[in-house]
Amino acid sequence: MLIYSLLTDLARQSAAGLRLLLVLTVLLGVGYPAAVWAVAQPMGDHAAGQPVRLDGKVVGSALLGQQFEGDRWFHSRPSPNDHDTLASAPSNLGPSSEDLMSAIAERRATVARTEGVDPQQVPADALTASGSGLDPHISPRYARLQAPRVARANGLETRDVLGLIESSTSGRHWGFLGEPGVNVLQLNLAIARERP
Repeated sequence: MLIYSLLTDLARQSAAGLRLLLVLTVLLGVGYPAAVWAVAQPMGDHAAGQPVRLDGKVVGSALLGQQFEGDRWFHSRPSPNDHDTLASAPSNLGPSSEDLMSAIAERRATVARTEGVDPQQVPADALTASGSGLDPHISPRYARLQAPRVARANGLETRDVLGLIESSTSGRHWGFLGEPGVNVLQLNLAIARERP
């Protein structure tokens, strides 16, 4: 009789646990994601990762940095993971790391040589990666440093490129958080549209 009672209790508790699992799976695995999706739809591209399109084709996201090479393009910040979204993370190298100091010195020399400026004029965001390694923005100062090179390579006037930088610069969030930034992908698309 005792064994029968224990087995009955076990079966009843197992059935209750299974029902709870099914209800929570439907609520939290289907219902909640569907509700979040529905609420986000009026926000348009903000809910879809802010895709950036060129001729109707998605060429990137306004939220993720990309690597640009060559004189025709503005260059992004360094990335310890080569802008790989699946490996988003900092390098975890601190200011006492010889590897970090060596990488910064190498980057400083490369940027100074590429832009034809004194190494001391190279801004910090040209030398160091963001916390995620995926920051899509550079400082207006770094963008202006690159403007003469990009203008020459694209057959544009430097003042026109500086105007594109100015129009592509976003201010501080809510007027007081963070620093102004220039989205590199959007700026490079503006350059591509202006090329003769």
